[in-house]
Amino acid sequence: MSLSEKVYRTYCEILREELIPATGCTEPIAIAYAAAIARDRLGCMPKKMKVGLSRNIIKNVKSVVVPATGGMHGIESAAAAGVIAAQPEKRLEILSVLGESDVARILDFLAQCEITVEEIDTGHIFEIDLTAYVGEDMARVRILDRHTNVVLIEKNGETLQEMGEQQEKEAGADRSLLNVRDIVTFAQEVKIKDIEELLERQVQYNMAIAQEGLSGDYGACVGKVIYAGGSNDVRQRAKAMAAAGSDARMNGCELPVCILSGSGNQGITASVPVIVYAQERKASREEMFRALVVSDLVTIHQKTGIGCLSAYCGAISAGCGCGAGITFLCGGGYEEVAHTIVNAVAILSGTICDGAKSSCAAKISMAVEAGILGHEMYQSGHQFYGGEGIVTKGVENTIQNVGKLARVGMKDTDKEIVKIMLQKN
Repeated sequence: MSLSEKVYRTYCEILREELIPATGCTEPIAIAYAAAIARDRLGCMPKKMKVGLSRNIIKNVKSVVVPATGGMHGIESAAAAGVIAAQPEKRLEILSVLGESDVARILDFLAQCEITVEEIDTGHIFEIDLTAYVGEDMARVRILDRHTNVVLIEKNGETLQEMGEQQEKEAGADRSLLNVRDIVTFAQEVKIKDIEELLERQVQYNMAIAQEGLSGDYGACVGKVIYAGGSNDVRQRAKAMAAAGSDARMNGCELPVCILSGSGNQGITASVPVIVYAQERKASREEMFRALVVSDLVTIHQKTGIGCLSAYCGAISAGCGCGAGITFLCGGGYEEVAHTIVNAVAILSGTICDGAKSSCAAKISMAVEAGILGHEMYQSGHQFYGGEGIVTKGVENTIQNVGKLARVGMKDTDKEIVKIMLQKN
């Protein structure tokens, strides 16, 4: 094996950490998860809740439908759904325990519990600080940086669980080891048994919600529109099915999604087009899995430099990832994959994230288009070169530029987006 044992095991662990199931958009689910923990530690139904959220959480929860709520959306609905679900051990699948009869319970709780929401800014892009009260009792839950990363639980001022912020920064597999050359080598050499269960679930879950999006009537039906315009063309079909998965997910579908970089939309974008191309080429299960490894890890690699949430649409990174995966599926090695990524970055970087909502499906279709075009350009012997815009010589340098653009350059853009969304401008 040309990869070191450390890199091999780290890449396997990254996939285990990232490819997890979630029901609904992950930001409202994280709020529901925090509310369920608070209710559990409180020991009864709260009469008042205070929900402190970082700017990006507010942005991503404002407009998206919360599953199992009968079409409700927003922060208060997510918190109420978590209290009624009351099973924090389900983590990002917490809303899967709710049934039709629970909608009335959620509405009753919203009518009886005073819920206040405030924006907080402690320097964390991702932060939930939720406190539930009943009488003189209170329970507080704080989540930082990742959707299920609970760093503090308090009851009546007593700390029940705490993880320091420095500990959190050091938690998880070392993503700094990710690079495109090693990703391609890992995909070529990984023992399928080491990643098979993760990828099998990714295929089953994400294709199921894509099919549901095509058959149901969700949101703006972006996937259906694209599918009707050319379902016999693999490029159109890949775009349509990825968009359809987002149509369903953004508009209350209760089917689970295998997420990536903390996002179901990114999980769908990185996987569904690769699976569609694998089916079109009649690729073996192993060939498809190896291509998914490339797509997943390239997406994670890009998102590591950007951060969990930003003003930069994460679906764009996943679109680059799916283009890389398709290139690998079609026989490409490191050079071909690297040029596909650079081409895709040059085509569509800078698309804004203005929260989770129906139009995410349309952005996903464009992200997949960019990834596929990047792949087809290099297949045809064409490419973009260093010095053209943010493209720099070398794929790793170009990926670093994207991270800097999103993390640093778009900070003020992010603030302005939230002002517009909350009508504070």
